[in-house]
Amino acid sequence: MTTLDNTHPDRDDEQDATVYDLSAHRAAPALPPGPGSVIEPSDAIEGEVLTPEQSAEVDRRLAAQQARRAAVAVVRRGRSVAVHTVRVARDERTRSVAKAVGRNVFVYVPAGAAKVTRRVWESRTSSRYERMMRQAELAGDLAAVADWEARREAERDRRHRRRQDLMHAPVAIARATAVSLVTVTVLLLILGIILAVSTGEFAQVIGPIRAVIDAIAWLMWLASVLVLPLAVAVPAVGLGVLWNIGRKADVPTWLAPARQVRDNAPPITPSIVVKALRDLGVRELRKAIDDMGDAGAGMLSPIVLAGCGVELEVSLPSGVSTKDITDRHRRLAENLNRHEHEVFITIPVAARTVRLWIADPGALDEPIGPSPLVLDDTITADLYTGRAPWGQDLRGDLVAIALLQRHLLITGLSNQGKTAALRALALWLALDPTVELRIADLKGIGDWHMFTDLATTMIAGPTDEHVIAATLMLEAGVEEMERRLAAVDPEVHKNGVTRDLARSGEGFHPLFLLVDEAQQAFMCPAVGDDKRPYGGAKSTSRYFMAARKLHNQGRAVNVILWQGTQNPTDQNLPKLVREGAHIRGSLVLGTEAESRMALGDKAVNAGAAPHKLRQGMDKGTLVVAGDGVPLAAGQSSLTIRTNFIDGEQATVIAERAKAMRAPVTSSTGDTAPARDFLADLAQIMGGEVRVRTEVIRQRLRELHPGTYEGMTAGDLTAKLTAAGIEPYKTSGVMHVRTATVHQAIAERDENDGE
Repeated sequence: MTTLDNTHPDRDDEQDATVYDLSAHRAAPALPPGPGSVIEPSDAIEGEVLTPEQSAEVDRRLAAQQARRAAVAVVRRGRSVAVHTVRVARDERTRSVAKAVGRNVFVYVPAGAAKVTRRVWESRTSSRYERMMRQAELAGDLAAVADWEARREAERDRRHRRRQDLMHAPVAIARATAVSLVTVTVLLLILGIILAVSTGEFAQVIGPIRAVIDAIAWLMWLASVLVLPLAVAVPAVGLGVLWNIGRKADVPTWLAPARQVRDNAPPITPSIVVKALRDLGVRELRKAIDDMGDAGAGMLSPIVLAGCGVELEVSLPSGVSTKDITDRHRRLAENLNRHEHEVFITIPVAARTVRLWIADPGALDEPIGPSPLVLDDTITADLYTGRAPWGQDLRGDLVAIALLQRHLLITGLSNQGKTAALRALALWLALDPTVELRIADLKGIGDWHMFTDLATTMIAGPTDEHVIAATLMLEAGVEEMERRLAAVDPEVHKNGVTRDLARSGEGFHPLFLLVDEAQQAFMCPAVGDDKRPYGGAKSTSRYFMAARKLHNQGRAVNVILWQGTQNPTDQNLPKLVREGAHIRGSLVLGTEAESRMALGDKAVNAGAAPHKLRQGMDKGTLVVAGDGVPLAAGQSSLTIRTNFIDGEQATVIAERAKAMRAPVTSSTGDTAPARDFLADLAQIMGGEVRVRTEVIRQRLRELHPGTYEGMTAGDLTAKLTAAGIEPYKTSGVMHVRTATVHQAIAERDENDGE
């Protein structure tokens, strides 16, 4: 096939590969030499000369290709400009400049003009006196009202006299002007006569008058020269004066710099709270405040300091419900110059009353510090008399949770600190040697690896096999519960002696079953040999029924279920299971409906709002309700900023707990066959000659987290040595040869065959 390769050094690679197939033409294509070029015999191109039609077709294709290239270049250039424009628009510096321009142009200057206008208006009218009279009347000071009224009448009388004087002013001004002109003319003539006598020149008589006329003409010329600069300078100076007057005005939060929003926020006073309530947009509330003799101050309780903010209660007037306030949460916060997450509204016991907690600006964005379990390595736990330190409430006070015989449920969006919050409580439990832990981590990325050989059961993995193992763990807990129930003497249990027996180790020791990412279990499609599904929310579901049985009777014999789950719905967290928990906590959620599923209608109706937390910014902040939570009278929920304990710190605490207990070997509860370490090695090393041991550990974790998560360098070396593989060091880094792995596999297979 004869082809014409139309290549060009400036074309893209795809275009360089374009060829033109002209085999359908009778004449073979040939390109003529360029102008001024010399064709050598060795450079001659074999082929036939193109016909005019074929040459035109080639030119048409070349032109079309160039047009396509130009269009692609334009599109790429436009796309690059658009991307760059978006990047610049989203840059924080661009936002800061835009805010600065907005403040100086659209806030300061109009605010200054408004202030000047108000001052001029008050100086020309009696509005100032009327305003002071209203304030005195609201304060009940009748003497001040009478005094300001007298001042207003005196000012009106003075203003009337000034206006009467202005009516006669034109005649007086004309008379004074005529007298002044005659007087000045006479004085100038007298001065000219004196000059004429002294100089002997009669023309000096009108010399002073001529000098005055020349001065007036010069002033007119100077004014004509300065009129343009003055026309520019006077408005500029005026705008500068207005800007200087208005720059102390309040700036909207969305235009103010972050530091000004934080530092310049006014303190919370009764007048600010009343004004914020009056401007909520509730007509009945505004009318009631305007009609109150004390301007609404009687609605408020004393404002008291409460941690990093203040707290007060508002008694609403008749015709205004608490729902009118809670539905306008954001507007109330902004009226108080706060963000929505910095104002918490709860409903106390008193009817038609709301409790407001208002944070200091930016206070909730500050870290709360490490957990007491990290700071004090001598802390121990006592499940029966102690409380688990979990974090701080909004007042900055330590929050400790009573965990004895209380089922627990924690939910929230993904990656918001659910596992860390649940793990912090489990670490405190581990410091009580009487507590037995059985853990199923259905995420399986190593968040719970420090509990290996601390918990009697340690399941880690996201697969259906791990869900099956977790279900079997719960069913084993149900069997233990039923065994204890059958062994309980009703009289002994009624008298509470079982608690003392448990503490002494002779009775029913506390058994805690923890399932993290429990939504995996409820949504598991696996079906057992008995044709019953492991997941689901029906009475045939094995996991669901095990959880229900534990919730129903486990508390009586110290068998407790804790669960952590994501995005609560009726599918991944059935109603009967979530309502069986004594303590229910929620991190940030997406909707109010999810908040009701997580905490219950009662808590949400009373002001609990995890859906109003900020995703990503309020990590580890929980709204908690239920038994065991230190709630004030009439309070239905508590917002807790939990202490974060990272993996390294959690490992240290877990090692302390292990030192207090008898040695334990954790059962994996895995129903799947054990992993073949050598086969896994061969799989991850592939065709490489050698692989670094650190890379091997990483690939093993990715291959099967449930088995290899948490494997240390020493663990890997021990496994390699046991398999007859010796790592070696090269360039300061340990490696393993792939050939030695295959040799170990071959030797093992040979030995098994014998």
